[in-house]
Amino acid sequence: MYPVTGAGLGLRRDFMREFEALDNSNVDFMEVAPENWLPFGGHLEQVFAQYAERFPFVIHGLSLSIGSPSPLNTDFIKDVAAFIKKYNIRCYSEHLSYCSDDGQMYDLMPIPFTEEAVHYVADRIKQVQDIIGQRLAMENVSYYAAPGQEISEIEFFKAVVAEADCDILLDINNIYVNSINHRYDPKEFLLELPKERVAYSHIAGHYDEADDLKVDTHGADVKDDVWSLLEVAYQHFGVFPTLLERDFNIPAMPQLLSEVDKIKALQEKYSHSSAAQPAIA
Repeated sequence: MYPVTGAGLGLRRDFMREFEALDNSNVDFMEVAPENWLPFGGHLEQVFAQYAERFPFVIHGLSLSIGSPSPLNTDFIKDVAAFIKKYNIRCYSEHLSYCSDDGQMYDLMPIPFTEEAVHYVADRIKQVQDIIGQRLAMENVSYYAAPGQEISEIEFFKAVVAEADCDILLDINNIYVNSINHRYDPKEFLLELPKERVAYSHIAGHYDEADDLKVDTHGADVKDDVWSLLEVAYQHFGVFPTLLERDFNIPAMPQLLSEVDKIKALQEKYSHSSAAQPAIA
């Protein structure tokens, strides 16, 4: 079974007073970055506990830095494991990238698409999975350069998740953005992914810098081409949990929830499709 079901939304601290609106919405599950919630207490912890009692939660990390040349921060991973246990977190996902070496960066840097990197990253994912006691879901990330590339993006991604025996956080917008920036067919990339490993997915907006340059921002409404790619995914994979990412330029709650409603409508449209496949075990 999938760890969650239906349509999801990322919980922001700005939403702390929006519980009633979200409680009466089509939001089925929520997501937070553990880095933003681990060192908290008092009233904020009480409000989060209220949300965690109402909604199933997944967590999407920002600083695991799975491709970093520096050792994994095992103390942080143990803190995440405790957070998972305390709030019954259904899934822990992270970016297939890195963001640290001697210090922390605020950008997600691309891991070189090489065979050596496949083995290195897969071993580190296994270490994380051993500590948290469950499978990690790795996200296909957006990137704007591919230093040292020896194999394709899809070959690299598939090889890592197979060797690590981990799950996939399928980011629909990242596939579309990368397909424009790196000139490949987004449907071909999507259909090559191992659907049995998909835990849940993200959908988000991006910025059109130019016809041949898209920037993954999570700061705009989802584009029509990205919605269409999500429909292709539902047709091929069957309906899977899908979460709306919106990190800034956040509109009023009714407008934000209208995109959640659109996810829900597409899920209902394809829920009885003959193409639907069993979820992961």
